[in-house]
Order: sequence, then C-alpha cells, then structure tokens
Amino acid sequence: MSVSKEQVLAALSSLGLPDGGDVVSRDMVRALQIDGGTVRFVLEVSPEQAPKFAGVRDAAQAVVQRLEGVDSVSVVLTAHGPAAKQATPAGAPPSLKVGGHPKPQAEPTKPSGVDRIVAIASGKGGVGKSTLSSNLAVALAKQGRKVGLLDADIYGPSQPRMMGVSDRPKSPDGKTIIPLTAHGVTMMSIGLMVEPEKAVVWRGPMLMGALQQMMGQVEWGELDILLVDLPPGTGDVQLTLCTKTQMTGAIVVSTPQDVALLDARKALDMFKTLHTPVLGLVENMSHYICPSCGHEAHIFGHGGVAEEAQKLGLPFLGEIPLELEVRLAGDAGTPISAGDSKVAEAYATLAKRLIDGGMA
Repeated sequence: MSVSKEQVLAALSSLGLPDGGDVVSRDMVRALQIDGGTVRFVLEVSPEQAPKFAGVRDAAQAVVQRLEGVDSVSVVLTAHGPAAKQATPAGAPPSLKVGGHPKPQAEPTKPSGVDRIVAIASGKGGVGKSTLSSNLAVALAKQGRKVGLLDADIYGPSQPRMMGVSDRPKSPDGKTIIPLTAHGVTMMSIGLMVEPEKAVVWRGPMLMGALQQMMGQVEWGELDILLVDLPPGTGDVQLTLCTKTQMTGAIVVSTPQDVALLDARKALDMFKTLHTPVLGLVENMSHYICPSCGHEAHIFGHGGVAEEAQKLGLPFLGEIPLELEVRLAGDAGTPISAGDSKVAEAYATLAKRLIDGGMA
C-alpha cells in the first residue's frame, strides 16, 4: 500500500531542528510528491541556515525511507535569499509582501485610533453590498464622521474602481502601509496592491494573512468608524475578521427576493455563531422608479427584508432604490452619495440613522 502525504508529514514533524521547531511546523516542506513507492520533496531554508541543514536533510530522508511502502526518497535542500538590492526610483511602489500565513494572535485586536469597526455583509453576491459600502462611507464622511473603508473582498476587490483610486499605497519601511484617501474616506484594498488584471489565486491561510496585514499594518489614523466590505458567503475572511478583530457589529444587506433572503439568513446565523452583533438589515434594490413616467416598480419584490428584520427582532435600517445612476457613478469612481440626488438622500438617511443610533 502506498504511503500517504499525512504519514510523510507526520514522520518529518518528529525531527527537531537545530534552532527549535520542526520542518513541518515551520513550513519548510515544499513540493511533496508521492509516486507509488517514490517520495520527493524540497526543504526550503534561508541562505544563512543552509550550512547547518545538510544533516537535517539526511535525517529527513532517512526517517521517510523507514516508512512502510516507501522504496526511495529524494530530498532537495534549497536556500532562497533576497534579490540583490537595487536603488529604488523615486515614486516606485513600496517593497511590500502581501499575503502569507497569518501571525498568531492571543486575542482579538483593533487598529490603534479606530473607534468602531462595522462589517458590511451579505450571504450571496450580486445584492449591491460593495456599492452600499462605498456610498455609506461617503455619506458618513459628508456628515462629519472620520471614516475608513477596507475592501476585504480579496478575490474580487471593487472599491478601487468605485472610489476612483488606482495609486499604489506607499510604505516608509516596507511594513507600514499608508492608505489612500478619496471623497473624504480613508481606504485600502488588496486591489491596490496587485496588478488590476491579475487574479489572486490564494488558499485560505493567505487570505487570512492578507486581512491581518490590512488591519494591523495599515496606518488608519484616527477614525470614528471603519467599514469593512466583506466578500459574499460565510468563509475564511468572515471567520478571520470576527475572531481576530474587536468588532462593533455587522450590517447585513439583501435584496427583497426570497432567494437572496435565504442566503442573508445564513449570514445572520454566521454572525450569531461568531458572537458578532448584527446592527441591522438594509434592503437594497428595493424599488425602481421609471425616469420617463415616474412609475414605481418592485423588480425584486418589496418589503421582504423589513419583514425578516421584524421577525428576528433586528433593526431595519432602510431601503435603497435601484437606479441606473448608482451603477454609472460607481463605474466612474464617484459614489452617487457624494452628490445631492434622491438616491444620495437615501444613503444620507441611512448614515444619519447609524449616527443617531450610536453605531457610527
């Protein structure tokens, strides 16, 4: 019977390193492959560690060779050092590594100077959560609040486009990240740290590490409220945020239709499980008013979110209409709440409700 990867890793974890730990716990095992009775893997170390790790390589080969079902073992020791330093041109992007495994935390924290942290969430995509996040941030800033906006949708960051920013954040030391400002809002997004057309292909731990960086390494400054635009669903980012950050609470966004409400209920249950207060529900795309005749149409239904809030005993924070200008403004990089339209008034009402309720 062929040996499994779990058996190989278990054997390797029994080998102590000269400076503590083992090759598995310190994430040094790379490219582990098993082909019948042949096992191959790489031990990746830093250049200064390489001389004393030759013996570790031999010991690793020997301990795997002793496993039942192993005929031969190939272990390669690699030492990757930093690239030769070059003079950095003025205005060049900072040397920042984004992602990687999260650092251990003893307890939930929050950035220094930030008063409240509120997540904007939905159970599914396509309900306008990111549009609401950017417009609510601008509406709060217009009413005198010091607002931050964190785009935590790692795979599909949209806030750089919606807020009209594209500059790469600066870093004075390669660790601290200086956020950008747009429409009176301090904002940060993974979309500002990668090429616009480049897909982010990361596993869960790298998502968690990136979120931890954007919370802990960004110089948010003094903020009354930091809005966190979450990705849809109930996955790694939501779990990391609610367990590693001192959250004020969450706002759940849904359209009135039954399918959207089914997923919104899952988001509500997630926050209950994670002991994160739900500050209220918002009904997005609540109605559509024809610009030609003034007829009000309920394309996705109407009132479903308000009924759900009443049934659950949660605050209903308001309705946001469906309007073409909202989409056009977001695509143009100036949220519609920056202006004085009827839709901007709806966002202003929502912002005032949060302020009056002590949530922002």
